[in-house]
Amino acid sequence: MSTLSADLAHQPGPETVAEGLLTMLAVVPVCLLVAGYGRGVQELWARRGAGQIVPPWRVAAFGVGVLTVLAAEQGPAHELAESSFAGHMTQHMLFLLVAGPLLAAGGAGLPLTLAAPVPLRRLLARWRVTPAVRRLRRPTTYALLAGGGQSIVLWFWHLPEPYTAAVDHPVTHTAEHLCFLAAAWSFWAPVLGPPRHRAPAPVAVLALVGTMLPASALGAVLTLAPAPVYPARVFGADPLADQQLAGLLMWAPMDLVVLVVTLTVFLRWLRQLDRDRPAGLPRTATLPGTAAVPASAATEGERR
Repeated sequence: MSTLSADLAHQPGPETVAEGLLTMLAVVPVCLLVAGYGRGVQELWARRGAGQIVPPWRVAAFGVGVLTVLAAEQGPAHELAESSFAGHMTQHMLFLLVAGPLLAAGGAGLPLTLAAPVPLRRLLARWRVTPAVRRLRRPTTYALLAGGGQSIVLWFWHLPEPYTAAVDHPVTHTAEHLCFLAAAWSFWAPVLGPPRHRAPAPVAVLALVGTMLPASALGAVLTLAPAPVYPARVFGADPLADQQLAGLLMWAPMDLVVLVVTLTVFLRWLRQLDRDRPAGLPRTATLPGTAAVPASAATEGERR
C-alpha cells in the first residue's frame, strides 16, 4: 500500500502535464520557423550569391534571437521567473529588449515568404497589394502602429488581473509571452530591419521615444508604489522589495536600450543628410515665392 501511495505521489499532476504539452507546442513552431528561415536564406543565396540580400550578420542575429527565446522559456530565466516577480520581469525584458530586436534584425520576411508553399505565397502576394494592407505597410504608418501596439501589450499584461491569470494558468502564460515576442518583433522591424522596410529616421525616433515613455511610467508605478499591487503568491519572500526590483528592471534597461538606439538612429540620419549634400555645394537661401539664391550672394547683398 505504501509503495502504491509513493508511486501515485510521483505521478505528474495536471499542471505538469499541461506545461509539458505547452513546451512541445512551443518548440514545434520554433523549429518550423528556423527551418523556414534557413530554407529561404539558402534559396536567396543560391540565386543571388552567398551573403547577398540577407547578410550573414542578419542570419546570425536571427539565430541568437531564437536561442534567446528558448533560453527565456526553458533556461535559468524560466526557473527564476517561477520564484519571484523580478525574475518574471527579467523574462519579459529578454523578449522585449533582446529576442524581439534580434529577430527583427534578421529580416525574416523575404526568407519566410520564399519558404512558404506556392499557394500560400500567391495568397500573400494578393493580400499585400490590397489598398488597406498597402496603407498599413507604409513604414511610417507601420512604425507608429507597432509602437502603440507594444505599449498596449506591455500595460495590459502587467495589470493585476491579466498578470495573475498568466501566473496561475500555463496557457495564459504562454499567450502572454507570445504577445510580448510578437509585439517586440513588430516594433523593432521598422527600426532594425532591412533598409527598404525601415521607417524614416524622424518617425523611428518618435516611435522609440513614444514607446519608451509608457514603459518608463509603468516601471515607475511598480517601483514607487507604497504597497504590492499583485497578490502575494506572485512575489518572493519580500513582496514590496520584489516589486520594486521588478520595476527597476523594466525602467532602467528599457530606457537605456531605447535611448542608445534613438541616439544611433538620429546620428545616422544626420550623417546621411551630410552625405546627401555633396562637398562644396553652396547652401541656398530661399524666400517664399522666390527662386533659390546662393547663400554667398545673399550675404554679399547684406553687406552692400
